[in-house]
Amino acid sequence: MQTALYDFIVVGGGIVGLATARELSLCFPDKKVAVLEKEECLATHQTGRNSGVIHSGIYYKPGSLKAKTCVEGAALLKQFCLEHRVAMQVTGKVIVATCEQEYSKLEELYERGVANGVPGVEKINSDKLREIEPHARGLKAIWVPSTGIVDYFGVCQKFAQIIRERGGSVWLRERVVALQVQQDTIEVRTNQGFYTCRYLVNCAGLHADRVSALAGAKATVRIIPFRGEYYRLLPAKKHLVRGLIYPVPDPAFPFLGVHFTRMVDGKVEAGPNAVLAFRREGYSKMAFSLQDAWATLSYGGFWKMATRYWQRGTEEMLRSFVKRLFVQSARKLIPEVCASDLVPEKAGVRAQALDHAGNLVDDFCIETSQRAIHVLNAPSPAATACITIARGIVAMAKQKWGI
Repeated sequence: MQTALYDFIVVGGGIVGLATARELSLCFPDKKVAVLEKEECLATHQTGRNSGVIHSGIYYKPGSLKAKTCVEGAALLKQFCLEHRVAMQVTGKVIVATCEQEYSKLEELYERGVANGVPGVEKINSDKLREIEPHARGLKAIWVPSTGIVDYFGVCQKFAQIIRERGGSVWLRERVVALQVQQDTIEVRTNQGFYTCRYLVNCAGLHADRVSALAGAKATVRIIPFRGEYYRLLPAKKHLVRGLIYPVPDPAFPFLGVHFTRMVDGKVEAGPNAVLAFRREGYSKMAFSLQDAWATLSYGGFWKMATRYWQRGTEEMLRSFVKRLFVQSARKLIPEVCASDLVPEKAGVRAQALDHAGNLVDDFCIETSQRAIHVLNAPSPAATACITIARGIVAMAKQKWGI
């Protein structure tokens, strides 16, 4: 049974939690830092199951936290990978308009990219698109040369190594079950033992709202899990994709649509969709948790959202169960793709915060309570922006606690 006193405890061993613990150890070399991760290894959930993209920052509303952190974060992450020899490539990405109705949205994306300072963003015609991605089909596109791909699991392993080298601790199989906030400390009880810290940072991802509640914070959002399912192109068809090929997203919906991504290991993935999951770590279609399902279905904000997006949600659910519909979405970008070219790949679950009014929280959401900071909404591009997010959390800690 563990018992220890730390200056900072970070709950969650995903990329944001590890980046934050690393930044704390860099900024406060005389302080004791620990990470508590409930799984047997790091980066098990959102970090280890995402599409592995270093995003450029083109999608996000100018002035938002996502916009402010993504461009800088992408540059810092690329630099980190080069310095520490983590697998990374700058491949570039095309965002493709396949019909005239998407022109206005494509133009809006371009303007956002320029406003956000995305390097080299360019509007291109169909001829230029075919030069970059010979098998993609579209009327117009945006070329985003700064987009890359990376081994996020490798980044996390390197973060953990740095934390340990600087005297910090990374504890696995430590699930936080209770928090007791005292005047000067927080007592942390896990399934393995007890810890005490002066300050706590909640980066628990899919369970961030629950850890926040344990700390006595007032609930402002609830985590609603959305499963994203992927297919993989057969090796004989990998030549259809050179880099990254994306559709024009719906700005009212915080998901990017089915796209093609070449991974750092050479595989090419297609996906994901966005399906309501009935388990927060529900990676299969039949995965179910009574506790998690009740947390979603008993939340008034969910029903307000469902009323607003029921048609889109139905389409996503059908695409999950009917491969033909998934393939139709993929063929809008690459007409040569056939159902037989795609085999099931991993699935991931996105921790999407939903407010009481039924709004899918679009921006990062970081709140505070007594002696704690809570990262309550950190979906994409949080992995890309992890170093910048970590620096922001440390700055928040300095300001709030006068450290």
